[in-house]
Amino acid sequence: MTPSRRHFLALSAAVGTAAMSGSALAGPASSLIDDRWTRHGSGGDPDHGAWGSYLSRYLRTGTSDGVNLFDYAGAAGDRGALKGYLDAMQKVAPTSLSRDAAMAYWLNLYNAVTIDVVLDAYPVSSIRKVNGGLFNTGPWGDDVIRIEGQDLSLDDIEHGILRPVWRDARIHYGVNCASIGCPNLAAKPYVSGRLNAMLDQGARDYAAHPRGATVAGGEVIMSSIYDWFIEDFGGNEAGAIAHVASFAPAAKAEALAGRTDVDDYRYDWALNDAAGAAG
Repeated sequence: MTPSRRHFLALSAAVGTAAMSGSALAGPASSLIDDRWTRHGSGGDPDHGAWGSYLSRYLRTGTSDGVNLFDYAGAAGDRGALKGYLDAMQKVAPTSLSRDAAMAYWLNLYNAVTIDVVLDAYPVSSIRKVNGGLFNTGPWGDDVIRIEGQDLSLDDIEHGILRPVWRDARIHYGVNCASIGCPNLAAKPYVSGRLNAMLDQGARDYAAHPRGATVAGGEVIMSSIYDWFIEDFGGNEAGAIAHVASFAPAAKAEALAGRTDVDDYRYDWALNDAAGAAG
């Protein structure tokens, strides 16, 4: 049995919350939970308009540090709109959608559910404190939504459906874990017509930002995402560096050229909260 993300995060908490070194820990493996999720039809995108409206009201973009923040305090008084969107998504059969529409569906669902579970516990300083405890750090392993008759966790959506079905490293830029260290929560819903453009932009934004990768004092420092899920980035540090370089701005790509080793990995688990709430 693949260890759930919550068990992995409990181990990571023991090592440190904002910075990690080396490759001692690994995230959950990509492992299909049910063959049904490999099936696709020809259906177009379901209506993600309610999610788009919710994002337009509560997501704060264009911050000085380049990190999109979410107004959890404001959104806490507007749970009906989010619950309505999630209820609507539970009535959708993603296996009837086209491949791109299905991928967009799962990305939007993951992000909307993540906001919902944080709001359930808000105010908190980190998503790791949602359902937190000595052996349960975060909500990722809990069943949170029912799709086509199957109860699913956030782990199931990301590691049991998205990663094994699409096998696309850009998924890591599409799912948002409500943390400062994570790639930005997208300001618009994913839909099939702009899916690839949005994933590419998410990758470029993260590669350009210091929390994605930096080269300083001759050392390569990268997000722990490239360590935890190295299997999706070529299977080794050279592959992860090459991946980042392929999306990075020219100066950073040049600094990464020829590098094959990462000197340090870092990640900031602080909540991406526009209010900076503590809990």
